[in-house]
Amino acid sequence: MDATKPLSAIASDADYDPNSMPVARAREYIRAFLRPVSAIERVPIRSALGRVLAEDVRSTLNVPPQDNSAMDGYALRWADLKPDSEVALEVVGTAFAGKPFADATRAGQAVRIMTGGNMPAGCDTVVMQERVKTAPGRVIVPAGVQRGQNVRAGGSDISEGALVFKRGQLVQPAELGMIASLGIGEVSVYRRLRVAFFSTGDELVSIGLPLRPGQIYDSNRYTLYAVLSRLGVDVMDMGVIRDNPAAIEAAFTQASHAADAVITSGGVSVGEADFVRQLLAKLGDVLFWKIAMKPGRPLAYGKIGEAHFFGLPGNPVSAMVTFYQFVREALLVLMGVPEPAPLPVLKAVCTTPIKKAPGRTEFQRGILSPGPGGEWTVRSTGDQGSNILSSMSLANCFIILPEDQGNTAEGASVDVQVLEGLI
Repeated sequence: MDATKPLSAIASDADYDPNSMPVARAREYIRAFLRPVSAIERVPIRSALGRVLAEDVRSTLNVPPQDNSAMDGYALRWADLKPDSEVALEVVGTAFAGKPFADATRAGQAVRIMTGGNMPAGCDTVVMQERVKTAPGRVIVPAGVQRGQNVRAGGSDISEGALVFKRGQLVQPAELGMIASLGIGEVSVYRRLRVAFFSTGDELVSIGLPLRPGQIYDSNRYTLYAVLSRLGVDVMDMGVIRDNPAAIEAAFTQASHAADAVITSGGVSVGEADFVRQLLAKLGDVLFWKIAMKPGRPLAYGKIGEAHFFGLPGNPVSAMVTFYQFVREALLVLMGVPEPAPLPVLKAVCTTPIKKAPGRTEFQRGILSPGPGGEWTVRSTGDQGSNILSSMSLANCFIILPEDQGNTAEGASVDVQVLEGLI
C-alpha cells in the first residue's frame, strides 16, 4: 500500500469493498496513514502524566543506590554462621532506613536493621527477626541461613546508565514514579494531540434546551468528551451542527484547521439529509465508509487537509463501540505511541445463548464474572440495540463474535474484551 497516494486512489485500487470493510483490514488501513505529532515540549514530571515521551529516559544512578535490607531483622556476616548449629552474635547497633549504621562490623557482630536500611560495612546477609532468638546484647541465629538472603543489591532494580523508558512510552502512574525515583524532575514529551468533535442532526438538542417533538438530547458529545479527556488529548467540542450543508462545511473547515483529528457522530449513512459524504468528497479524501461489523457499520475514515477524519455512527452505542475499536488506537499512534498495547482479550464461558448471523464481526455488550470453578463467565446484557445506551453502562466487556460465526450456544467459549482500562 502506498500511503503517499490519495486515499480515494488507494480505495479504487484496493481489493476490498469500501462500503463493507472487514474489521481487521480497516485497522490496517487506518494505521498505514497515521503520522504522529512531532512538536516537543519540556515539562515537569507531574505534568507528564498521560503524555508520551519524546526522548529515551536513562538512569542517572543505581536504584536502590546501595545494598539494603528487604525486611526487618539482623544484618550479619554469613561467614560467622555454622551450617548445623545456631550461633550467638553481639548486637552492636541499629540501621534504619535513611539513617545507616556508621561503623564497620567485625567478626562475631550483628546489626539490628530495618526494612530499607543500608547494609552495614562487612555484612552480607539479613536474617528476618521472626527466625532469631534474642538475649541482652545478643542475637542467636539458627542454622541453615543462606548467604545474601533478604538483601536487595544496589542497582538490582535499575542500574546507572540503563535505558528505563524508550521514546514513545505513554507516561502513566508507574512510569511517573519510576522517573521520580531517578531524581529526574523534567522530561521531554510530544505536544498534546488536538481533537475536534461535533454531532450532526436536526433531531439533536444540547443539554439545557427544551425538547420539541421528534428531538432528543445529544449524548454522543458527552461520551466522546469523556473518552477523549481520559486519553489525555486537547478537546474542542464544537457542539451540534444542523443538517445544513453550509453549516457542516464551515464546521469541517474550522475543525480541520484547528485540530489534528476530527471526529463526527451521525451523518455518515445514506439518508436523505446525510450531507457529510457529499462534503467530504469536496473537502477531503475518504478511504472507506462502512465496516462489516455490528454495531457500528456506518464508519468513515479519511483526511480533511492534514487532519484525520473519523465519521462515527449517530447511534450512541455504535459511536462508543467504533471509538473503542478504531479511533482509540489511532489517536494513541498520533500522540506518539508507536505500538499501542492491544486491548486485552480473554476467554470466558457464555452463560446465555447469543443469536448472530454470519457476515459481520459483532461486539455485543456483556457482563463478565468469575465462575464457581474459577473460570470466567459472561452473559449478555440483553437487548443489543445500537440505541440502547444503558447497555453500555450495564456492561463491563464486549463479547467478540467473529465475522464467520453464527449463533453461540450456552456453555460455549467466547472471546471477551474488558471495558475497564480501555482508556
